Amino acid sequence: MRQLTLAIAAFMLFLLPEWGTDYSSAQKKARDENKYILINFSGSDWCIPCIRMHKELFDSKEFTDLASEKLVLVQADFPRLKKNQLSKDQTKKNNELADRYNKEGSFPLTLLLDKDGKLVKRWDGYPDMNPAQFVDAIKSSMNGVK
Repeated sequence: MRQLTLAIAAFMLFLLPEWGTDYSSAQKKARDENKYILINFSGSDWCIPCIRMHKELFDSKEFTDLASEKLVLVQADFPRLKKNQLSKDQTKKNNELADRYNKEGSFPLTLLLDKDGKLVKRWDGYPDMNPAQFVDAIKSSMNGVK
C-alpha cells in the first residue's frame, strides 16, 4: 500500500504545471497555445505571504487544474539568502520583468496577462481568497477579455 501511495504522489508531482523563469519563452508558448500568462513576483526565502501563496493557492488542485489547461506560469523570484541566489542572467531577466511590471517592488505581486503581454488583472499582496475563489477570479478575468 505504501508503494502505491508513493507512486501516486510521484505521478501527481509530474502533473503539476511548471513555473518557468523566462518571460520571452512564456509569451511565445502563450501565443502558440492560446493561453494566458500568470507572473508571480516572489521573495521565496524571505517573504512569508509569498511562501504562503505558493503553498495555499498555487499548489492547490483547483489552481493546478486551471494552470495546466489555460495558463503559462512565470516565477520572478528575488531571494535574499546567499545560498538561494540566482544566476546573474536570471537576476537580470527578473529585474527587467520587474522594471516592466513591478516598478513599486510589491511582494507578492501576481499578474494575469493576455498572450500579448497586456495586463488583464493584478493582485497586490496575498489575495484574501481560498483556492476556489482565486481560480474563479482568474476565470472571471479571462472571460472579461475579448
